[in-house]
Amino acid sequence: MADTQTVETEPDKKQPDKKQRSVRVVLLALMITMMLAMLDNMIVGTAMPTIVGELGGLEHLSWVVTAYTLATAAATPLWGKLGDMYGRKGVFMSSIVLFLVGSALSGMAQDMGQLIGFRAVQGLGAGGLMVGVMAIIGDLIPPRERGKYQGMMAGVMALAMIGGPLVGGTITDNWGWRWSFYINLPLGVVSLGLISAVLHLPKKRAQARIDYLGAALLTVGITSIVLVTTWGGTEYAWTSARIMELIGIGVAALVGFVFWQTKATEPVVPLHIFRSRNFTLMSIIGFVTGFVMFGATLFLPLYQQSVQGASATNSGLLLLPMLGAMLVTSMVAGRITTNSGRYYVFPVLGSALMIVGLYLLSTMDTGTSRLTSGVFMAVVGLGMGCLMQITMLVAQNSVEMKDMGVASSSTTLFRTLGSSFGVAIMGALFNHRVQDVMAERGGALGSKVTEQSAQLDAKSLEKLPAAVREAYQVAVSAGTHSAFLLGAIVAVVALVAAVFVKEVPLKGAGPQKSADDAAPAPLVEV
Repeated sequence: MADTQTVETEPDKKQPDKKQRSVRVVLLALMITMMLAMLDNMIVGTAMPTIVGELGGLEHLSWVVTAYTLATAAATPLWGKLGDMYGRKGVFMSSIVLFLVGSALSGMAQDMGQLIGFRAVQGLGAGGLMVGVMAIIGDLIPPRERGKYQGMMAGVMALAMIGGPLVGGTITDNWGWRWSFYINLPLGVVSLGLISAVLHLPKKRAQARIDYLGAALLTVGITSIVLVTTWGGTEYAWTSARIMELIGIGVAALVGFVFWQTKATEPVVPLHIFRSRNFTLMSIIGFVTGFVMFGATLFLPLYQQSVQGASATNSGLLLLPMLGAMLVTSMVAGRITTNSGRYYVFPVLGSALMIVGLYLLSTMDTGTSRLTSGVFMAVVGLGMGCLMQITMLVAQNSVEMKDMGVASSSTTLFRTLGSSFGVAIMGALFNHRVQDVMAERGGALGSKVTEQSAQLDAKSLEKLPAAVREAYQVAVSAGTHSAFLLGAIVAVVALVAAVFVKEVPLKGAGPQKSADDAAPAPLVEV
């Protein structure tokens, strides 16, 4: 079947509408899968209090999220490599099936131990969802045309962030927490059916064996990093023996991994892709974007609820100025990239806007209005909108088609690791600052209030004396100031990287074709 060979590149052919419909159906299935990957943690996070109330095991609560995150991060590069070796479609569908099996088992869990184990299974499948989506889009659509679909992907991301808590709360209140996992099943089945029926990609069969040693070393290294960023400053002190051991294991494993990749016949992450200056720079920018974005989504709702008195019920809506600006900018950037083939301005402009927006957020205090903070968030969103999809677009354009999977997975992994570091480091700085200010302004009671956690929910705040509550609002303002100022400093790294990006022409024809672009090579073999 030749339906998915091109995307709007031959308007004079007899069946352009059929070709466009086929690609749109595939894209619909991919967006559903992308939604699954992004919604899960947000829906489950809302249901966690109810889950703990039924299953018990409060002391293991953090592992419900940690097990999923660890498995996802460790599996991400492996799914990308398997897709390159054995064919994108079968590997992608396998990751969806594994994710759905983990979802069904999680919904049937009878105790916290089972839930943690089944969440790990779910996470293993989730590692292939986002990578599969990006790699298949890279196979089907030329980079020059890919910008048209940036808005769609940014829209899915914004919808997940805004709607996740709302959907999670509604499902838990009306159907029970188990449906926060079961809801994945019908969506996943629809996605599988559409992909099976419409997506046609060449089947591959690699002769080389899977690089098991490289996979093991990378898994150990990533697991150690994520555990350090998850446990540091919470479960264990940053200077504790356990954290130092994990750092040592992680560094040793990653050094061993890099060395082995130079020897392996079919390396998990071919190091030659980093010889491309643009690919390396996009990995750095992706890491910084993940660092900033997930830190912002953690602390902005906390500031608005604790200091500005916003309701926690619709916490996803609090991020609307940032996510809305990100969506609009992503669509505009995608359209301009498609029409002109030029993209250099977007990483530079996006990084600069992100720095400015984060600095503005760092100036917020107890007197900042919601309108003002919304404008500041919108500036950050404008910056992120210029960066979110452009980083993947340029990274994929920097490698050969045979490395599309590992390029997509590596870029996704760097963004994931950036988010882990962002939440951990900004969180540690925030907690330290809040506790210092509470001790200074709230006295002994203030120190006791934040002894266990620097993040108080609305019910806890209502129980505090007025003076202590006021001290906590000042403390949260000081904490967010430190966290966002750090984010602005880190974002400077992205700006420096963006300046050195070389604008390489995007593969594939734009709307105005030259003679050389008139007959592009087929994107998929059929």
